[in-house]
Amino acid sequence: MQAPAFRPAIIAYLRAQAKPVDKFSHQERLYALTPVIGAGQAYDDDVVFAAAWLHDLGVFIGHRPEALAELARWDMIAYAVEKVPALLREFGFPEAKIPAVLEIIREHQPSGNPATLEGVIVRDADILEQLGAAGILRTVSKVGRDTRFQRFPEALRVLQKNAETLPALLRLPISQELAAPRLRVLQEFLAAAAAEGCGAER
Repeated sequence: MQAPAFRPAIIAYLRAQAKPVDKFSHQERLYALTPVIGAGQAYDDDVVFAAAWLHDLGVFIGHRPEALAELARWDMIAYAVEKVPALLREFGFPEAKIPAVLEIIREHQPSGNPATLEGVIVRDADILEQLGAAGILRTVSKVGRDTRFQRFPEALRVLQKNAETLPALLRLPISQELAAPRLRVLQEFLAAAAAEGCGAER
């Protein structure tokens, strides 16, 4: 069965907009997790697809402000919620499903509290993306190019916090199972980094 036309249109748009270019891979991995997390459950995959691909629109260069003072106050979720409806209409996404996509975007962060199964699936997938090798690569790649991570110790502190707090926030049992090997990878990396003095302040 051929995928609806809006799916390749959304992917093509994200491929062009994701800057730095490595940020594009997060969307692809995130959506790939969703059928594993949602297996055996009845959910709207169109809604999950659109939210998984468009939830981080506000973090891309060209969409976020570059001035440090503005960036410190930037609300990437509000930006995405504002911009996504027009994009989805342009791509031919079903109008009636747009509110559900926006609700997922609003609640996708670990601090969120999604009320729908689709929202829980995307939020759990996004939390899993902050653990394991993916979480390490995503965080360490920001060192020196993100105002939050000027040096290794700052990135390591975030990774340590992720390891300590994020697994308990996963809502679905399958997500918790998927988190276990990722958490071991992250913990082993943090132990090795500490042993090698990577977190030492100078």
